[in-house]
Amino acid sequence: MKIALVSPYDFAHPGGVVNHILALDKQFCSMGHDVRIIAPASEANVHPQIDGRFIQIGRPRSVPASGSIARISLSLRLSKDIKAALAREKFDIIHLHEPFIPMLCTATLRFSDTVIVGTFHAFGGRPGYYISWPLFYYIMRRRNRRLNGHIAVSKPAHEYAGKHVPGKYTIIPNGIDLDHFNPKVPPIKRFKDGKINILFVGRMERRKGLDYLIKAFEMIRKKNDNVRLIVVGPGKVLRRSYERTVRKRGIEDVVFVGRVTYDELPMYYQTADIYCSPATGGESFGIVLLEAMALGKPIVASRIEGYRHVVTDGQEGILVPPKNSQSLAAALQKLIDDDNLRHQMGSNGITTAARYDWKIIARRVLQFYQETISRCRPQPDNQKSNSES
Repeated sequence: MKIALVSPYDFAHPGGVVNHILALDKQFCSMGHDVRIIAPASEANVHPQIDGRFIQIGRPRSVPASGSIARISLSLRLSKDIKAALAREKFDIIHLHEPFIPMLCTATLRFSDTVIVGTFHAFGGRPGYYISWPLFYYIMRRRNRRLNGHIAVSKPAHEYAGKHVPGKYTIIPNGIDLDHFNPKVPPIKRFKDGKINILFVGRMERRKGLDYLIKAFEMIRKKNDNVRLIVVGPGKVLRRSYERTVRKRGIEDVVFVGRVTYDELPMYYQTADIYCSPATGGESFGIVLLEAMALGKPIVASRIEGYRHVVTDGQEGILVPPKNSQSLAAALQKLIDDDNLRHQMGSNGITTAARYDWKIIARRVLQFYQETISRCRPQPDNQKSNSES
């Protein structure tokens, strides 16, 4: 099967949708399928493993969206390149990720006559992720008729998308590469000095809640001199703000690592004793929680919609109210004090993460493709007459 995986987001910039597409690409190629990835990109040679199979269309710009920054192409001149790629490649199926984020995905919907499915990743932003693009809302409602199949990565994503994009949805969650994220990877030696390491992984955005974690860690640090907070993730402006806060308050043992490579990331999870994600909302799925769980790390996270469907409170970790540093500190302290509880929750996490193996998830996506193609493909005349007799 010849498959197009289409992202509206900058493929040179790390993010959940980009990682999702790369994982599907890896699995589909291992199954013998012919895959192309279509996306805007701010840099050349974005991912060596897809050299020769990456089709760059458009240059991304940074646009504020739902408490985050979307790096998308807003060019109105993509039609020529899209038409040329579709005519040349002759795909059996096109898989759009966030089908109604302009302009690449919406234009592909317009110009393609191939079977098209879409995955909806986003969950609630204010004033609404889809209607925050008012110029495209009317077009979105019309183009939805061209979408042959709807996938949502979680129940919250389904409920959110369904308010604006009518259709029958199949929930197929994000997956995790258990060959990459596994308990056998080595830790980072410089941090294995006997201190209990609390790890945060995420972009430096307000909705990720790092400011609440820093306040919680300040409370913990006053009672414990054997703890460390390791902060991993890209971002410059907010990072400087967080670093100033740490210096001003004299909080010791906070390490800002910055962006790390995909190959390095499992080592940071392995280095952690506790993984903490204090996001304030807007998360459709807790992929970082799964990554930490796959390495057997107990979780402390906000009790938000996208996380409650991944972590069961009291099983793989502890869920606390969002935007509540006091509750974060109490949950972290409970795990700091109880080595057995950390190990039990970590063990539960490994079991849970196994259900999300990309090998399993990719087969479900492929089955969805086949069912959609079969439903959309006209029956031969002899099959019609047999079914009517």
